[in-house]
Amino acid sequence: MVRFFVPSEELAREEVCLTGENAQHAKVLRLKPGEMVLLCDGEGHESVCEVVSTDGWLLCIRQRRDSQSEAAVKVSVYMALPKADKLEHVIQKATELGAYEIVTFPSARCVSRPDEKSLQKKLERWQKIAASAAEQSGRGRIPKVLVLGSFSEALSRAAQADKALMFYEHEEALTLKMALSGGEYHTVSLLTGPEGGLEEAEVARAREAGLQVCTLGRRILRCETAPLCALSAVMYDAGEF
Repeated sequence: MVRFFVPSEELAREEVCLTGENAQHAKVLRLKPGEMVLLCDGEGHESVCEVVSTDGWLLCIRQRRDSQSEAAVKVSVYMALPKADKLEHVIQKATELGAYEIVTFPSARCVSRPDEKSLQKKLERWQKIAASAAEQSGRGRIPKVLVLGSFSEALSRAAQADKALMFYEHEEALTLKMALSGGEYHTVSLLTGPEGGLEEAEVARAREAGLQVCTLGRRILRCETAPLCALSAVMYDAGEF
């Protein structure tokens, strides 16, 4: 079923008119009266609607419900600021895989350190990438893309999850499978470093903050591969695949 993201207040009405890009998309799809479409507010709520008229793209809401495509476990991806457009790739794929949110932050070895003005422009683009990926993959929620001001803030926020995990290439004892075993969980945070990896002092600070430091195997993964690998493994463990 074709889906459109609309402001949450639209779902409170009995009739909705598609406008802007949504109206243009409906026109391209050549929707006809009587066809059913899905309106989503991007926060996990959706409405099944019938196309009443293509003149103004009038829809009538037939059923309201919670999104049926969202994961039961909320996984937050924390990725240190990478170079170039690597974060764009992670945002797109993490959204497709079901991430609840994508959070980026500075760390000691980050090469990319955009100023506030350029960061704001990047953030707007990143959120659009998440929205597009959510629509394409049939999500009912658009993951928020957040930028934190410090590594300490990232640790403090990530530590609040039921399973708070950091991945470090020099860890050998604790595997992701071991970290996920032993107890039910509903929220997970996955923290990975930049191209140059995390410093030992940062790993020590993560342990002090309450994060479990894990290995993703004997091979060293690129900074854009590690978070997607970990996210996929968590979703599999949670029964989403």
